[in-house]
Amino acid sequence: MTEVTAAAQTSGQEAAVRAPLGADTVEAVVRRQLAKSLGGIRGTVEAAVPTAAFAIVWMATRQLELALGVSIGAAVVLLVARLVQRQTLQFVLSSMIGIAVAAFFALRSGKAEDAFLPGIMYNAVVAAAVIFSIIVRWPFIGFLIGSVTGDPTGWRKDPGIVRLCTRLTWLFVLPNVIRVAVQWPIYLTGNVGLLAAAKIALGWPLFVGALALMLAVLARGHTPVDAPKQV
Repeated sequence: MTEVTAAAQTSGQEAAVRAPLGADTVEAVVRRQLAKSLGGIRGTVEAAVPTAAFAIVWMATRQLELALGVSIGAAVVLLVARLVQRQTLQFVLSSMIGIAVAAFFALRSGKAEDAFLPGIMYNAVVAAAVIFSIIVRWPFIGFLIGSVTGDPTGWRKDPGIVRLCTRLTWLFVLPNVIRVAVQWPIYLTGNVGLLAAAKIALGWPLFVGALALMLAVLARGHTPVDAPKQV
């Protein structure tokens, strides 16, 4: 009877630990964490709209100040919408910071192509950092799992999870690599119209493609999540 009670208590403790995860597989955890970090469809759109507005207005008018003004105006509209609905401002503010940095670069040099330089630099830094995490066998996606399980490094004990996280991390960083590989040579030519078109094409469409590949990988697996043990 005592053994049964002890087993029930142990089971209850494990359930209590697992319950906050909201998922019992690595794949489900990664899907949920990706959605959370990206802010869902709305958060991603909010991050892309101001940049797309700048590119479109510049291509149509070739007026740097007007393009920057429209871009900032779009970000402000999105910010007001969030305030009215009393929702998180995280993704709108991130977008506004990006636009502010782009405007600083462009206005300082007077060259419209310099508005795209911070984005290229950002993608290059992210790509380098994430690829380094893969090389040292600490793939970035693994930390999404650790942040949920409460054990930041426990996932590395399972070779299967490390392999899964490595594949997902390659897919995660692929858009950053492609953006730098395509946009940097165009930036060097000073072709602002082509650079703007490339930025739009390599934004939302490329992200959706990479996410679809990640979800395809996740859909095939059912790797159990190991909750941290109670002491």
